[in-house]
Order: sequence, then C-alpha cells, then structure tokens
Amino acid sequence: MTSLVIRVLIVDDEPLARRGIRHLLAAHADVEIAGEARNGKEAVRLLRSLAPDLVFLDVQMPELDGFAVLRQIEPERLPAVIFVTAYDTFAVRAFETHALDYLVKPVSEKRFEEALARARERLRSREALALSQRLSRLLANDDRIASQLSPAPSPRRLLIGMPGSDLIVDVADIAWIEADDYYAAVYANGKRHLARESLASLEARLDRSQFVRAHRAAIVNISQVSEIRSDGSGESALILRDGTRLPVSRRRRHAVEAAIRRFAG
Repeated sequence: MTSLVIRVLIVDDEPLARRGIRHLLAAHADVEIAGEARNGKEAVRLLRSLAPDLVFLDVQMPELDGFAVLRQIEPERLPAVIFVTAYDTFAVRAFETHALDYLVKPVSEKRFEEALARARERLRSREALALSQRLSRLLANDDRIASQLSPAPSPRRLLIGMPGSDLIVDVADIAWIEADDYYAAVYANGKRHLARESLASLEARLDRSQFVRAHRAAIVNISQVSEIRSDGSGESALILRDGTRLPVSRRRRHAVEAAIRRFAG
C-alpha cells in the first residue's frame, strides 16, 4: 500500500450498488477508487492489473461469482476483501467463521463505516497478511462454501432501504414491485415505497416460489393474483386483488403461469 492511501476496487454487476459504494467512499480522504468491475471476468482482470489494497466484492454475480473470482487470484496477491451479499444468514455465517468482513444489501451507512474502519486497521497492521491466508484456506474448500451459500430460508419481513430511512415490510403484504430507474418501487398495503435498491437485488432476497417476474421491470406476489386474462392476440395480464393490472411478457408467460399453478396446488 502506497503511503496512507487505500486503493479500492468496487465489483458488482448492479450499477446502483456500485454507485452506492462509490458515494459512501467519497467521504473518506484516505481512499482512492482504483477501478470498478461490472462482472467477474472484469474483476479478475482489474485485480491483477491494478493490485488494489481493498476490494468490495459482490458474492452473487452471474457466470463468475465472488468466490470464483478470488480463486483465480494468487494468494500472495489477494487484497483485503469486504464481501457484499443479499443474504444475511448462511453466507454471513461463513464470512464470520473465517473472520471476513461483509455488507448486506441494502448497505447501511453505519455498517459500511464499521467495515471500512476494520479494513483500514487491518491494512495498517500485520493482520492483512493473515487475512489473505485465511481467505485462501476458505477458498480451498469449494463444497463447504457452496453449502453455506445455499439460499437462506425466505424472510417473512423485509428491510427496505429508503431515502433517509429504512422500512420493515411484511413480505405477505407486498403486492408487487416495479423497477424505477436504478431504484425499485414496492407496493404494499396500498402504498408505494421507493427503495434505494435495484429490482434484481430485491428479487434475490424474496422467495422464488411466492414471487415471480411478470416482465422485465416487475415482480409480482403470486398470492396477490386473483385472475389471469388473455386476449385473442396472445397478450396476457395478471389482475391483482387490489385491481392492479400487470402485463405479462410473452417470453415469461409460460413460466408465470407455471409458478401460479405450483403455488395454487
């Protein structure tokens, strides 16, 4: 590490998540953002070429996930790692067991500051080397990691980060969720809540047997569906209990109908 500046790499496939980390880091004069990666392959390339001191690494990424990324980096070249995850049970237990830092989406400012402070202390002590060695041992056991990263039991309540506050919502009360630029709008109990989290991030925390994508920009709670309507042209829509009409994309129609049948049966 050069002088007292911490060079950071941000790795996440969601633009909103990267922007959030970047915003939180902006308040720290001793931090320099060396680069950002949008996927695992970019992350491997930048870890090797930039040699950052610290990486904020998303665990759940398509094709090459966070652990797969780190397995491609030589142990002596591993930076300090703060994992970012949508799961707060099995994955977090795995990280804690091996003394690794983590952040759960949506990332709170208080938790972020705590994780960064610990990383700063470790980087400025001999513990940085020990941390990399523990990480290498963790990565050597693929089967145990895979079992610990199995999806956690679906939560009955959901913590939703909102501009200026956090909201706890009963999952059963959520009727549907729509994408709103880099944010997501959660419709529950007749109210609309704007969450500072992407649709994909929220979807990762929901029970896939209860929630299904109706189209690219909307997730629906199957228990809130009262009717499926189709017209002669092949177009279909879901009618929710509150009267909301949500179109179903042709590409997702069969998957949506199958999910509703499984839920009803």
